[in-house]
Amino acid sequence: MEKFLHDLSWVIPLRSDAATVVFNGFTWLGYAPFFLIFLPIGYWLWNRALFTRLAVLIAVTAVLNGWLKDFWQDARPDPAFQLDAERVSDSYGLPSGHAQVAIAMWFWLAYEIRRPWAWAVAVFLAAGVCFSRLYLGVHDVEDVLVGIGLGLASIAVFAVLVHENIVARWRLLPAWMDFAVIIAAIPLLWVIWPNEREPDQIAAILFLLLGWFAGAAMDRKASPQDPVLPAWWLQIFMAVGGIACGIVVREVLGRTGVAIGLPDAITAYTVFACLGLYATYVAPTIFRALKLMK
Repeated sequence: MEKFLHDLSWVIPLRSDAATVVFNGFTWLGYAPFFLIFLPIGYWLWNRALFTRLAVLIAVTAVLNGWLKDFWQDARPDPAFQLDAERVSDSYGLPSGHAQVAIAMWFWLAYEIRRPWAWAVAVFLAAGVCFSRLYLGVHDVEDVLVGIGLGLASIAVFAVLVHENIVARWRLLPAWMDFAVIIAAIPLLWVIWPNEREPDQIAAILFLLLGWFAGAAMDRKASPQDPVLPAWWLQIFMAVGGIACGIVVREVLGRTGVAIGLPDAITAYTVFACLGLYATYVAPTIFRALKLMK
């Protein structure tokens, strides 16, 4: 059993140039650039409330994952197996964040959509992401299995909160309650973080959520009803144009922070908060001004 959980020698014979391209694609679905594309597009073109819930689920799951990584401090597999070493840097292995977030995100979407095809897509994508971490040699089987278990536990808890109408009742509270909880949670990270590690990267996720909720509150005030979307080809234009502008915003803010000498962490927090605000308020306001949605 110990060998099964920690030995990755079986991965080497499975590797090929084509397979590496495929699994690098799957593993990209677990990195920040994907979420910064997927979540805003879902908010703009699918369902504002659903993708706000999804943003919360991903953020909470990521915080839990980061805390457990730094608590257990379980080393990743031998660097000789790693094909994705430059992106995992000095982070720990247990549990796999890719596996945990993929299970939570894709299964929750399938749960909300409630269609067989959605579950099939969720299983396919989550399985691809989970296996990609083994294939690329940055997690062992134990890391991935624990990540899967935590992802399932996350959506189970979230489902209870939804079914018990706790989420619905919370939504009836004033918007400032969202901000108060997030603002209180940010410094709390430094209090609860284990083993004298710094939660800088995890804190950036909460700043993104802070900007997201601030923008969503203003967006609901500006447009209380669900938006009326244009023809499909205009929706493609909205998605591509909106994400392109978001990339520009990220680059400009990042370069500005460096130019004026802000610490890297403060720059990252500012960028992520502004990206959240852009996704849920600035971009929808521009779309409405351009008559791309009502």
